[in-house]
Amino acid sequence: MDSHGEITTLGRGGSDTSAVALAAALGADECQIFTDVDGVYTTDPRVVPEARLLRRVTFEEMLELASLGAKVLQIRSVEFAGKHKIPIRVLSSFKEGKGTLITFEDAGLENPKVSGVAFNRDEAKFTVRGVPDSPGIAASILEPVSRAAVEVDMIIQNVPVQGIIDFTFTVHRDDFEKTNRIIEKVAKKLNAKEILKDNKIAKLSLVGVGMRSHAGIASTLFSALGKEGINIQLISTSEIKISVVIEEKYLELGVRTLHTAFKLESEPVQENL
Repeated sequence: MDSHGEITTLGRGGSDTSAVALAAALGADECQIFTDVDGVYTTDPRVVPEARLLRRVTFEEMLELASLGAKVLQIRSVEFAGKHKIPIRVLSSFKEGKGTLITFEDAGLENPKVSGVAFNRDEAKFTVRGVPDSPGIAASILEPVSRAAVEVDMIIQNVPVQGIIDFTFTVHRDDFEKTNRIIEKVAKKLNAKEILKDNKIAKLSLVGVGMRSHAGIASTLFSALGKEGINIQLISTSEIKISVVIEEKYLELGVRTLHTAFKLESEPVQENL
């Protein structure tokens, strides 16, 4: 209940998080969430009809997928479930099935190299060119953006040439105009050479805990996109994900290309979960 004794949920539209919180409080073995899809797929079936239902996904993978564009579960609910060790099963409200179990990484199971392809169309990119390579320059650029409650995603700073750098970052497309106004003032203050901006980009990501123990993921990704003539503008990596920024018009082609390149439609499925 809220402070007025009214029954409520945790967060705006927070049914997923509220369900996991109840499961944790009651010591449940599993939290089953019934939704409009029958589980988590290797990618969006509307883009790739051959996308395959995943029987099992780790908390880490689901967190990455959710933050990178997958809309199946709220990020907070997955964080909460992982923290309190409550497996989540995503099931369909409309048909029978085992759905997808979101659980712990099992050292006894062979994890696939890549579990899924996530994407986000709502990206915008700014590059502040020709600013001095001095301590605190990144803060000088990003702090005004942060104060305006704009969340920055990818950040790239190039190698200095004669004491000058280019600084690139991405934000949500809804924040493009607000960020543009801020960055124009910042660039003027820093005597930057110019600002490059683009609100027609998209982010394409590979996710999989198997990346930790398999080499060649990045080279396969770069090769596959290159063969299709898709230019990569930015790259960001972590232990279990690789994200690239590309032109928005190539997004669906990029998703299909990577799904095929990593054979996600035919990866063996763990049964009996």
